[in-house]
Amino acid sequence: MRIRTDDEVYRVDAVWLGPPKATFPFRARYVAWGVGTVVFLLALTVLRNLGVGLFWSFAWGLVATIALTMLICSRISHERPLAAVLTMWVRELNSPRETTTGTGGAVSAGGVKVRAELPRRRQRGSDKQRAKTARRAEEARRRARAARSANPQAPRTSGYARSTRNREASGVRTP
Repeated sequence: MRIRTDDEVYRVDAVWLGPPKATFPFRARYVAWGVGTVVFLLALTVLRNLGVGLFWSFAWGLVATIALTMLICSRISHERPLAAVLTMWVRELNSPRETTTGTGGAVSAGGVKVRAELPRRRQRGSDKQRAKTARRAEEARRRARAARSANPQAPRTSGYARSTRNREASGVRTP
């Protein structure tokens, strides 16, 4: 069983063969005549603005019109009319593109700023907290001096009492 589609209806182009009893030796669809007229006027405008003489602008305008009209009309059909092709072309030109160039360039040490002094560590916390910490540290130093002067035989230790422990796990040898 064969299913007939309506493709044959659309295969028949709306073609103007020319005036009666004087047909053209080529086939051109109605849309091609419209596209050709617009392209010819644009080609003439461009060529005349470039300073090409009148005869050569008509000659080259006709050649450019035939080439561009054939190119444009090869892209349009009953399934994709001229308005859809023009809309697609405009949207393609205005669509966002991915940036293919990288930002930056060759790396050099020329852009590194060198200062004579070393950078200082920024103080953290508010002024009240720093003052409170400084008072506590001064109190601790005063108490340590008083304890040393009261008992001069006691061994001196650093200010921190660190607890050191064996970090080895049982049954594991360290290299």
